[in-house]
Amino acid sequence: MIPNAEVVITISHLGYIKRTLLSEYKTQSRGGVGSKGVTTRDKDFVEQIFMATNHNYMLFFTEKGKCFWLKVYEIPEGSKTAKGRAIQNLINLEPDDKVMAFLNVDNLKDEEYINNHYIIMCTKRGVIKKTTLESYSRPRINGINAIGIREDDQLLEAKLTTGDSFIMLAAKSGKAIRFHEDATRPMGRNATGVRGIRIEDADEVIGMICVNDVESNVLVVSENGYGKRSNIDDYRITNRGGKGVKTISITEKTGNLIAIKNVTDENDLMIIKKSGVAIRLEVEQMRVMGRATQGVRLITLKSNDFIAAVAKVNKDEEEEEVVEGEELAEGETKVESENSEDTNTEENNLEA
Repeated sequence: MIPNAEVVITISHLGYIKRTLLSEYKTQSRGGVGSKGVTTRDKDFVEQIFMATNHNYMLFFTEKGKCFWLKVYEIPEGSKTAKGRAIQNLINLEPDDKVMAFLNVDNLKDEEYINNHYIIMCTKRGVIKKTTLESYSRPRINGINAIGIREDDQLLEAKLTTGDSFIMLAAKSGKAIRFHEDATRPMGRNATGVRGIRIEDADEVIGMICVNDVESNVLVVSENGYGKRSNIDDYRITNRGGKGVKTISITEKTGNLIAIKNVTDENDLMIIKKSGVAIRLEVEQMRVMGRATQGVRLITLKSNDFIAAVAKVNKDEEEEEVVEGEELAEGETKVESENSEDTNTEENNLEA
């Protein structure tokens, strides 16, 4: 009864989700300034965009290791400029749990598809687990256990693969490991997983990427605002469970590693400070450097400030307006909603 129309799913950094008909995004001639996209509240931005159809599934993985489903047509529909709905209002999340990863799955009824696709998960303690998509083909309203999480651990990432990807894990200490996903055998849903990278007790994994395109680059960012991108081939292929190789030279000036992303020249990088100021960088402006170097300064931080989040976003061709009368460091823009006054008025009315 529901037409299988093509839609665009947008998820913001603070966890707001919506779907919009693809037809709302009309084609423009090359060189245009673009049209206004999603309206986000202060300190928020669009982090993930998926192309899907109404009959596809969205899988949500939480830090406690649970998986929830939504049919795409169950995601609230919104106009191109709508903010969307908070994800925790759509699925039965526990109060102290939060969604860490999103996957767009074409079809959970096609046996060939679900038996030839895998979900790779990793945790902060360096545990990695591979499960066939078939294990997630029977949706339940209250979700299911996707991975057994130990007491001092939590789920960090979940990726969909075809069985032919390279996995890279990076640790806070600046080490990274690269291995083929064949090194991890498929397991059941309740299994805890196997060791992906060996880390010290004071260390932790900060990210995982699945590499299919060897022409893409590895981009790393440290907590004091330094970063760089390197060639994939700089990281030799090893077996899982090793200590890894240096991916960035960690010094007192750079601070610990906080993010690893798989990028191309078609991506932008969004870096958010704790103070709410953000900088958006074009990846193509960052030159490719050696694996063991400390990188270059991407963002300037004050003594009491630090980086709160790093996200890879699609290249934005829309012209950005700078807020008048606000003093910002060179290259920085405040992440603000154009209708923030309307939003604040609406929230004040609700509180009253």
